[in-house]
Amino acid sequence: MKILDYIRWVERTFLVSLFLAMVALFFGSVIAREIGGTFASQFAWIEEAVRFMNVFLVFIALGLALERGRHVGIDTLRDRLPAPMRGFLLKLIDGIGFLFAIYLAYLGTTLVSFVLMTGQKSPTLNIPIGWVYLAPVIGFGLLALRFALSFFGVIDRFDRAGGEDAA
Repeated sequence: MKILDYIRWVERTFLVSLFLAMVALFFGSVIAREIGGTFASQFAWIEEAVRFMNVFLVFIALGLALERGRHVGIDTLRDRLPAPMRGFLLKLIDGIGFLFAIYLAYLGTTLVSFVLMTGQKSPTLNIPIGWVYLAPVIGFGLLALRFALSFFGVIDRFDRAGGEDAA
């Protein structure tokens, strides 16, 4: 499926780029502190930027982690069920997961709009804090997409052997 491959590519590229940027910024911050003096205080914004980037890193990775079977789950009972019951249980898990992820994305959008209306800004970066709250909205949207794809059989997130190849 070309669209899903493109979404995966965008997610991976974004996550890798974000992680590398975090490493570079933090490294630069350490170097600036070592060089020292009043010069280092000009880089106080890096701590906050890396913290916000970490929030995006975690939430954007939700969908990929689910698709690859990397979310925590108790599979002892699930794997011992007969095939018909197991199939029903997996569809139920995907359905409930989809509804829950959509609900959390909805709550996130209301939170984003509320925080943007307050006009609250970050202390050192001076950006609207509401934009940081967009990370869970995007992340839970991507998570809902993966639950739906699993529900309809487009991906098999429970297949441990194919999980690495699928993503």
